[in-house]
Amino acid sequence: MADNNVLIVEDSASLRRIYGQYIAGDHTTIDAVGSIAEANKSLDSNAYQVILLDLRLPDGDGFEILKRVMDQDLNALVIIMTAHGSISTAVDAIRLGAFDFLEKPFDARRLKVAIKAAFKQVANLAVKTPRLDVSERSGFHSFIGSSPHMLSMYELIERAGPSKASVFVTGESGTGKELTAEALHKESARSEGPFVALNCAAIPKDLMESEIFGHIKGAFTGASANREGAASKANGGTLFLDEIGEMSLDLQTKLLRFVQTGIVQKVGSGKDEIVDVRFICATNRDPLKEVQAGRFREDLYYRLHVIPIHLPPLRDRGDDILSIADNFLNRYSREETKYFEGFDDDVKQLLLTYEWPGNVRQLQNIIRNVVVLNSGGLISPSHLPAPLNDIVEQSGIQPGVVQPTETTASVPAAQSTIDNTARQFVREEINPYAGILATTIGEIEPLETLERKIIENAIALCKGNIPKAAAMLEVSPSTLYRKMKHWD
Repeated sequence: MADNNVLIVEDSASLRRIYGQYIAGDHTTIDAVGSIAEANKSLDSNAYQVILLDLRLPDGDGFEILKRVMDQDLNALVIIMTAHGSISTAVDAIRLGAFDFLEKPFDARRLKVAIKAAFKQVANLAVKTPRLDVSERSGFHSFIGSSPHMLSMYELIERAGPSKASVFVTGESGTGKELTAEALHKESARSEGPFVALNCAAIPKDLMESEIFGHIKGAFTGASANREGAASKANGGTLFLDEIGEMSLDLQTKLLRFVQTGIVQKVGSGKDEIVDVRFICATNRDPLKEVQAGRFREDLYYRLHVIPIHLPPLRDRGDDILSIADNFLNRYSREETKYFEGFDDDVKQLLLTYEWPGNVRQLQNIIRNVVVLNSGGLISPSHLPAPLNDIVEQSGIQPGVVQPTETTASVPAAQSTIDNTARQFVREEINPYAGILATTIGEIEPLETLERKIIENAIALCKGNIPKAAAMLEVSPSTLYRKMKHWD
């Protein structure tokens, strides 16, 4: 019995024969049909590991087959075939769950690479350990955190990872774009292949072409030996181009040819080399605005921007901030052979309310500074470096002194309202929301006013414990701190 069953859905009989010859092997059984009706009959009676699917068929749209495979969980990987100029259609297919897409006309090499990757992914899925439910995760690969933003991103990486489709990662500096690229690589059928990262912002523009494509001896002054470029090093794996917006327009043209054909040419050489890589790109800018400003080629943008992933800034990740800080504290404490008990409440509050313009990278540097320059114990505000120590001085927080929260300390009127509200609820022993919900049209209040009442009520019932109130309201403490600061 064959190890892999492949279904080819293509209306051209000659192309069905050619594709079948391309992928024929000792451990592969191939069925070939020319319409949606025939494909449905084959799916009714057979199980397939891979489906090679043309989107334009005589009796309908190939998306109908893709939708059936996804809706019925047929455990088949679908490789879309699409005509030149229909990349947007292929992008839609990838987002719906297709494994990969091939742009017609394609050669035997390109098809064999796609089929091989699909077979490898099928084998990986057969032995993969079941994953935790998304809501139960506290991290993913090198990421730490379980905020809604991150859980959604983990799921997107899992879906996009197995495909060969290009991924465009955006987000502020320090949010973890390279970690995202590494996670995508590990989730792919190329995980055993090389992962090559190239930071385009860190390389002089006149050396960029050589770094990507390589050069031969004597190609330019200083080229004393042949050099292999990042594209060749990543053959069979993943090429990650970080800060791709820094690339010159001339080099973008050469990169476009590489993306389209898989062919590279070393600087100074007239010989073409074929490499197989999966492209992941990243930038901290808005790529579409860069296209509109004429700094990034539109055709290259659409080639690379197949699956977009946007990383949330650290300030929007709520309690993930404390989890990440704890992880860095434990890691650097071991490295420096020191013992730290953790962070006191004032430091936790500060970590949650600070805006973190440098994101996770800035938090990492601050925790390392604390560990290196202090001997151990419980971390208090006095241990914090700039710019957090400036905030501590401005707020008047003193080490070892129990402080009110930043928000309630700076908003005495709000604190007075909270105290009075709590006493009123205890005294009257009524439904806590009786004074909030309107009973007549004239009592209807603006949503912002009602939200404030609900938040103040929750904090009062939690006896001023804002993190607890946030947990009960199912929001992050930093959200409540920001809202209360806004009231001021």
